[in-house]
Amino acid sequence: MKQWWQTVAKDYFAFSKKEGIAILFIAIIALCLWLFAHYLPSQNSVPKGKETFQNELANLQITVDSSRKFYKKREFDNADYAQPKRSYNNDYANASKDVVKGELFEFDPNTIGADGWKRLGVKDKTIHTIQNFVGKGYRFRQPEDIKKIYGLRPADADRLVPYIRIKESNTEVKAPVNAYVSKPPVYTNTYKPTIIDINIADTSAYISLPGIGSKLAGRIINFRDKLGGFVSVDQVGETYGLPDSTFQKIKPRLQFTAISVRKININTADINELKSHPYIRWNIGNAIINYKQQHGNFTSVADLLKINIITDEMYNKMMPYLTL
Repeated sequence: MKQWWQTVAKDYFAFSKKEGIAILFIAIIALCLWLFAHYLPSQNSVPKGKETFQNELANLQITVDSSRKFYKKREFDNADYAQPKRSYNNDYANASKDVVKGELFEFDPNTIGADGWKRLGVKDKTIHTIQNFVGKGYRFRQPEDIKKIYGLRPADADRLVPYIRIKESNTEVKAPVNAYVSKPPVYTNTYKPTIIDINIADTSAYISLPGIGSKLAGRIINFRDKLGGFVSVDQVGETYGLPDSTFQKIKPRLQFTAISVRKININTADINELKSHPYIRWNIGNAIINYKQQHGNFTSVADLLKINIITDEMYNKMMPYLTL
């Protein structure tokens, strides 16, 4: 038995030096934790039950009293800056007290004097304005005109209008004595627009016309050269790119001198010469050549009307530029 116990003790209770140190260290830590757990509640214990409730209630009362003192102090500090609230009813009542009520009687605002206006309850400053108005020769034409007087309250005007009786007068309304009547100056237009000859005018002459620049002036002259000369002022309006509104503006300043325009011989001209004219397109020139080949030379310019595609309007435009 003794031998068995020694064997067990040797196997289970024998420790090395390191294991012994570890066991000692753990025991010290356990002892510290036990002392800390029992010592801490005794120093910082919280009151229990009724004592705890009374302490919390005392702290709450201190907080409420502090808040009341703070708001009372704040109200006291802001008392000097507080303004009394205005009542709309009081303002209206005070305003109504300012309305002057006077004696009402029939009167003519054009003839009544200052005393009469005072009897009616009109203020002195407004009376002065009315007298200045009438003194400068102006008249009240209808009772409602009194509402236009500066300074007269609408309530007073409405009160007086029913009692106004304006007498008819043949006296004309005069302008104020010190009024300065200016007459608009009369300007005499001595400028005479320049009239240009459409068959003689150069680029500079056309540019002098309103709405005509260098580009349009060049087109007008180029169109005139292709035609062989203008035979009518209206032909200027056919210029490419010239607005009709601009042409109507410059038309009164245009004139033309009858000149010998360049003409085309329809019996000898070829297709290129015919189609180069602005009034003879390629199809018309080709029809003229074909007619001449089929029927021989033209005996009259009027023979062109025998060609189906040539209308009277076309013929009238081409005729001044054609010959045999």
